[in-house]
Amino acid sequence: MRHRILVVEDDPTLRLVLQDNLRSEGYDVEVAADGVAGVRNIQAITPDLIVLDLTLPDCDGFELLPVLRQSGQVPIIVLTARTRQAEKLKGLTLGADDYITKPFDLEELLARVRAVLRRARPSISRIRLGKVTVDFLNKHASAGNRTILFTHREFELLSYLAEHRDMVVRRSELLRAVWGYLGTDISTRTVDFAIARLRRKLEVDHHHPQFIRTAHGDGYCLTGVSDESTARRKPR
Repeated sequence: MRHRILVVEDDPTLRLVLQDNLRSEGYDVEVAADGVAGVRNIQAITPDLIVLDLTLPDCDGFELLPVLRQSGQVPIIVLTARTRQAEKLKGLTLGADDYITKPFDLEELLARVRAVLRRARPSISRIRLGKVTVDFLNKHASAGNRTILFTHREFELLSYLAEHRDMVVRRSELLRAVWGYLGTDISTRTVDFAIARLRRKLEVDHHHPQFIRTAHGDGYCLTGVSDESTARRKPR
């Protein structure tokens, strides 16, 4: 099923660029030029994601954010020319899932869209790795009666590896899909450090991993996944 994206942007040229490029990525796209039309659209089409400009002709996007949030747990990416750190923090506090400033790189925006949609709707609900059960829907991991504390990012990373289990996933792909950045924007050591933390929580001996294996010079591969009765494998 194709994801539906609502773009709320008053600049007609940028609105068209976003609409065309998101559609070329396979998304169903609706657009709105102001806040009133944005609220009307979210009630009519129930989007999977909203891309929201903060400077709209009929309202301030900061006022619109909590209104859109009341319509349901639809992820929101703010796309704005407001670059101050205080404004970014305000947007995230009010419920934005990501905050991108103009001018922006189109490929990075598309990567952020993919990352936010993945976080909102994981395609695998639960896996078992040895004695550890990981429930992605409820964000819970355990080994027997012992709860294992994962960060939000660790759940995202493991979920992506599980979707592509038994396949090598490149570091650059993980950076785009999990962190939402292009490979040139962030050090690959970030992935390595995150993998190391996961191994300490999942592996019997994290120095000799059984589940998250390194493909030297390339990336990582998740193996040994079982108990997938509630999981759905994602094709590549």
